[in-house]
Amino acid sequence: MENKIDFVIIWVDGDDPNWLEEKAKYSPGFRADGKKHRFRDWDNLRYWFRGVEKCAPWVNNIFFVTWGHIPSWLNTSNPKLKIVKHSDFIPKEYLPTFSSHTIELNLHRIKDLSENFVYFNDDFFILNKTEKEDFFVGNVPKDSAILYTNVPTGTIMDNIITNNFALINKHFRSKEVIKKDFFKWFTLKNGKYLYNNIALYPFKNFTGIRFEHLPNSFNKKTFYKVWEAEYEVLHTTCLHRFRDASDVNQWVMKYWQICEGNFAPRNVKWGKYYEYTEDNSRLNSLFESKCKTICLNDVSENYDFESAKKLTIDLFEKKFPEKSSFEI
Repeated sequence: MENKIDFVIIWVDGDDPNWLEEKAKYSPGFRADGKKHRFRDWDNLRYWFRGVEKCAPWVNNIFFVTWGHIPSWLNTSNPKLKIVKHSDFIPKEYLPTFSSHTIELNLHRIKDLSENFVYFNDDFFILNKTEKEDFFVGNVPKDSAILYTNVPTGTIMDNIITNNFALINKHFRSKEVIKKDFFKWFTLKNGKYLYNNIALYPFKNFTGIRFEHLPNSFNKKTFYKVWEAEYEVLHTTCLHRFRDASDVNQWVMKYWQICEGNFAPRNVKWGKYYEYTEDNSRLNSLFESKCKTICLNDVSENYDFESAKKLTIDLFEKKFPEKSSFEI
């Protein structure tokens, strides 16, 4: 039986005056992350839709999750496009929210979302032709099971990763998980990272699982399981208006699927991760590569944003010059 696969993408217009007015009513706590670059707009969203239409035409529906703002160019009458506001699916007690964690942890509540879905941040893009099997084998999500050790650097994200594995280690033991699905962990599809699993296999608890900052394949049932098992942890996270050092995030869902063995191994070369820096000349070769997905991550304010933005749009325009049916 052929299974439907939906895409979910979350987006924020960091320049929307109404959104800014509401955001200004709340102040991030001393452990929270309300940095400006978390919300600034790269004006490249149309290329996400162009990439999907050209390289993933098999997608069932696209759920576009937003605070309420909609790009002026977006064709909202496209039959595959479903506009979803935060208030449509996130419980009222968690709203308003300016935290991606709250949005992500509640995705399973979106009305009519298919059991199998792929989650995209707005900096994840499809760059080359994909098939359904790049994301799911039947109802089984595709993923990579790779152990790693998190080296603390004092960032909020380090704390969140630590919190994630405190939760995971309550329910799973590393050696037992790997022994049960040995050949999913020790597969040549992990490439050079196979050595990680060899080195860290003896540990009883998970020191970490490598997170590929790329589109994630999920079963909705996983979200229900984790909410049932760890309601208080997820509930507390969702009460935070901004990303907080005490949070967990949607990576917990990914790790849970892996630990249950609910995944099919995927080649680690299927996507590439890129961080903007003062020198972004490597972007050209990234756009010319054969990888299927990319992440263009804006993690710093220490570079010329406008210059990097122009370069990125120029490269996208060269890659996807034709309008999609999602544009007016």
